[in-house]
Amino acid sequence: MPVVHIPGSKSVTARALFLAAAADGVTTLRRPLRSDDTEGFAEGLTRLGYRVGRTPDAWQIDGRPQGPAVTEADVYCRDGATTARFLPTLAAAGHGSFRFDASPQMRRRPLGPLSTALRDLGVDLRHEEAEGHHPLRIEASGVEGGEVVLDAGQSSQYLTALLLLGPLTRKGLRIRVTDLVSAPYVEITVAMMRAFGVEVRREGTVYVVPPGGYTATTYDIEPDASTASYFFAAAAVTGGEVTVPGLGTGALQGDLGFVDVLRRMGAEVTTDAHGTRVRGTGELRGLTVNMRDISDTMPTLAAIAPFASGPVRIEDVGNTRVKECDRLEACAENLRRLGVEVATGPDWIEIRPGSAAPVGSEVPDGSDVLAGAEIKSYGDHRVVMSFAVTGLRVPGISFDDPGCVRKTFPGFHEAFGVLRGQLPA
Repeated sequence: MPVVHIPGSKSVTARALFLAAAADGVTTLRRPLRSDDTEGFAEGLTRLGYRVGRTPDAWQIDGRPQGPAVTEADVYCRDGATTARFLPTLAAAGHGSFRFDASPQMRRRPLGPLSTALRDLGVDLRHEEAEGHHPLRIEASGVEGGEVVLDAGQSSQYLTALLLLGPLTRKGLRIRVTDLVSAPYVEITVAMMRAFGVEVRREGTVYVVPPGGYTATTYDIEPDASTASYFFAAAAVTGGEVTVPGLGTGALQGDLGFVDVLRRMGAEVTTDAHGTRVRGTGELRGLTVNMRDISDTMPTLAAIAPFASGPVRIEDVGNTRVKECDRLEACAENLRRLGVEVATGPDWIEIRPGSAAPVGSEVPDGSDVLAGAEIKSYGDHRVVMSFAVTGLRVPGISFDDPGCVRKTFPGFHEAFGVLRGQLPA
């Protein structure tokens, strides 16, 4: 039975880096994710004057509750959305002049609602080119706090950034949220803030964050649930079995809920305190599913949908259009390249099997199997990793940019290659 050890969570690592930098004392992060995104976050902290010590299995960060150690810095956020949204918020709590820029891909991604909220809190923030996008400059003089209204309908990261900022303000924060997507990611934030000594209170749509700062700690980073989805999906489409240790009943990440989607489709799922096991049963049923709360796994489901016995319709995922790329259209285009019938709307995608062989079917001459094609990645790690799962059933799939997986899982292709050899052909 294949046991797959998934690298640390990107979402948890990024939050832990912010919390460690803001805490009073030295924090040790055990088993953090080492990828382009998290290395970029750590490098950004270093540019802001924080000490980040690294060993192969742990990072140590000297916290500075008063904010960055330097009074002037130019920070490049690479492709990382957490870096690009969290670090300016952290810098706003300090004192100095800080400029932030990012890759062309990240420059296209929106920042406006967070910028508006920070300005409403008195932060001197200016976008240098397109309003609501990087690059930006902050003239920081600390944040008083108080009440602020936030629209987090595009990204829950806007709310997470403000929640993380709250204890660093002089009066604390009351954040009134008018819309929210990917709510489980906010629960990750609240749970992690608790581990660093801060209790967030919720009053309906208002999040109340007390002042007083964070306490340093030693924190274990759990495996990445979004990354695990590709390995779980691999078991479901091949009739194989995969166990991921460290992602069990106590896991913080909502994306582990992807296994519930696989269960509805016919896979056998077992979750206990130690991990999660998925076994393909030879059946993969079509379904209609709302993935608003686990939208990062939408491409994973889209990539295995052609092997279902009926249509797969994924709803309420409009926010995936403003990720690393327009993931809805990227999935639709690549599925069509393989010969699959697909329809899309503003916030939904429907995949209609017919040309693919359903799980468990026998196709003696291969005539009904999808044709291989080059997958257009748009530089998006999740597009590549998702269609690698499709490649388990469709020969001849290749990628125009296979290396973009370094954003979250530099060793993905090697790990997936090992798994391929352990699954039924």
